[in-house]
Amino acid sequence: MEAKVDEQPAVRVQAPTVPKPREGKTAASQHELKMGARDVNLWYGAKQALFDVNLEMFDQSVTALIGPSGCGKSTFLRCLNRMNDVIDICRVQGDIRLDGEDIYAPQVDPVQLRARVGMVFQKPNPFPKSIFENVAYAPRIHGLCSTKAEMEEVVVKSLTKAGLFEEVKDRLDEPGTGLSGGQQQRLCIARAISVNPEVLLMDEPCSALDPIATAKIETLMDELRESLCIVIVTHSMQQAARVSQRTAFFHLGKLVEVDETPKIFTNPTDQRTQDYVTGRFG
Repeated sequence: MEAKVDEQPAVRVQAPTVPKPREGKTAASQHELKMGARDVNLWYGAKQALFDVNLEMFDQSVTALIGPSGCGKSTFLRCLNRMNDVIDICRVQGDIRLDGEDIYAPQVDPVQLRARVGMVFQKPNPFPKSIFENVAYAPRIHGLCSTKAEMEEVVVKSLTKAGLFEEVKDRLDEPGTGLSGGQQQRLCIARAISVNPEVLLMDEPCSALDPIATAKIETLMDELRESLCIVIVTHSMQQAARVSQRTAFFHLGKLVEVDETPKIFTNPTDQRTQDYVTGRFG
């Protein structure tokens, strides 16, 4: 006689709701390819952290990198502007191109590359300088302005693009470190875009911010992508759904799946992606 097994009711896990595309919000694949990574592998000493990553990033769009902690998202992001160069035990293998040019070629100056591929970090890191000098720093070291008037124009334009100018226009000489967390992050974005980058990398830019500041940064991303290629690392799947056109899912150093954002969240191809976006692991 067979033993009777009590059946457990199936647990239904709700995947994040993907907002409908805003009017005029086109699929990333309809835009020009800006950066491409082919067969990218990375080691920290003897430990391999990335395995044969292939990813295309398009102009005028946001690509979100999602996945559990330690899966290689931020490591891959730092490959895109050679930030890993400063880590002695780090070794990168593969092909990463910006507008068809190999960014790891011997003739490529990493400093000049980082002017084209700007970066905003997880924690706001304004310089211990005035608000004005925080934004003026990069244009000055790159020799982009020859007069004081030109520099003032660049600072005002960058702060305006970052949605911060109206809030700080009467205190540009005050320390940038005196701003709120959300304002400091927007100041760092203004600093990053002051040299007219072509790509903006954002490593969990809202993780230390409150919901109101986060909403301002997300609105800013949507505006900036009209003229930039943006790649963002985020642990918030809701944020990925709100701001990105394409989403790439990383797991254990491998790129499991990449597709248009609505498809990743509603009809992914790989079961691991399905399990992650529905909260079964991560």
